[in-house]
This record gives sequence, C-alpha cells and structure tokens, in this order.
Amino acid sequence: MKKIALVGAYDKTDFILYIGKILSILGKSVLVIDTTITQKAKYVVPVINPTRAYLTEYETIDVAVGFKSMEDMKGYLGLQDEEELKYDYALIDVDSPEEYEAFKMNEAATSFFVTSFDLYSLKRGLEVLSGLTENVKMTKVLFSKNMLKAEDEYLDFLSSNYKVEWEKEKIFLPFEQGDQSIIIENQRAAKIKLRNLSTAYKEGIVSMVTHIMPETSYSEAKKALRVAEKGV
Repeated sequence: MKKIALVGAYDKTDFILYIGKILSILGKSVLVIDTTITQKAKYVVPVINPTRAYLTEYETIDVAVGFKSMEDMKGYLGLQDEEELKYDYALIDVDSPEEYEAFKMNEAATSFFVTSFDLYSLKRGLEVLSGLTENVKMTKVLFSKNMLKAEDEYLDFLSSNYKVEWEKEKIFLPFEQGDQSIIIENQRAAKIKLRNLSTAYKEGIVSMVTHIMPETSYSEAKKALRVAEKGV
C-alpha cells in the first residue's frame, strides 16, 4: 500500500474524496484517512452508526475517521502491526505535526502541501512541517483566485526554515464560489459528483491523479474523470 500525504490546514476533505473516486475508476483500491483536528469526513461522509473511530464505505472508496495511528487502524481491523492494509493507496489528510509523525508520513510515496494564501492556512499548515528532521520533497497544491508570483514567493519565504524541498512542478486550483456551491450540493446529496465542477478544478484533480500514479497518462486520467462525470 502506498501512503499519500496531503498536508496542510486548508479544508481538503472533498478534494481528496474526488481524487479517490478517480483512482478507483482507474482500478485502484483506495482508503481515505481523515486525521485532522476538525474530522470533517465524519460529517460529510454518510455513515449509519458513527463511533469514536470507524471505517465506512463511500461509493467506491473506504473512509477512515477517528484513528490515532496506522497501528490503531490495524488493531480495529484485527491485523498485526507487521501486516499491510489491503489497499493500493491510502490518501491521508494531515493537519498537525503529531499526526504527521503518528501516521509516519515521512514514509509517504508522494507528499503534497495543500494551501490557500490566507495566513491561517499558510502558517498553521506549515506548523505540520515544524518537526521534520530530514528533508522531505513535497508538491505545492495552491488554491488561489488569482495566482500571483508574489503569493508563491511568500510561501517560499515562510517555509525557508523548514526541512521541505519543493518540487519544481506546482498544481494550481481556482478559488471559485461556483465550485464551493457544487461541493456543498454534493455533500447534501451524499454523492461524489464531478460533472458541474469548473474545468480548472477538474484539471487540478487530474493533475493530482497523474502525480500519485505517474504510470498513468494525463489522457487516461482525463478519461477516468469523464466516466466519473457520467456517474458510473
């Protein structure tokens, strides 16, 4: 199982679920783990009988909420510590240095730093990286209405004392009210729908998938997205 770290204080629960949907259409088994302080997945992913910690199926992906470590999850599933979870990918949402360490995100196959450019998202997101003792390569995933060079440079300035090595390629996503309205509609319908999202947002999802699965071409990921748009 490949662990994918999605680091930062920015609200990314729905974004991660959309990525997981495309990965599943591409034939991969996907687990989404919400380790965040807010535990948003507990409220937007439907579940019949929520407990402190649980694993539930949501359309074609599994979602885990309330676990404190990977070992905690394994115990819940009756697995030994040395056993692997039976998924191709675990998409792990992390917004604290404690959970970054507890879920051993230094072992992640791919790491993303997801943020917008308000100071809360930037500074609290970077707190997650405060405990790094060795350099970690990360790809920036930047939500911005008007992506300015000065914004990216400001992120570089704030992170200059952290042991993070930014990948050259960045992923840009729009900060549009239209997308947020569609996301809220999807939450109310308890469905993972991509059809009415903006073209730029969907392109960002496709870019994420090709970073997670570099063996998959952009056209293959785009084809999977079109399948998702049809609701299949």
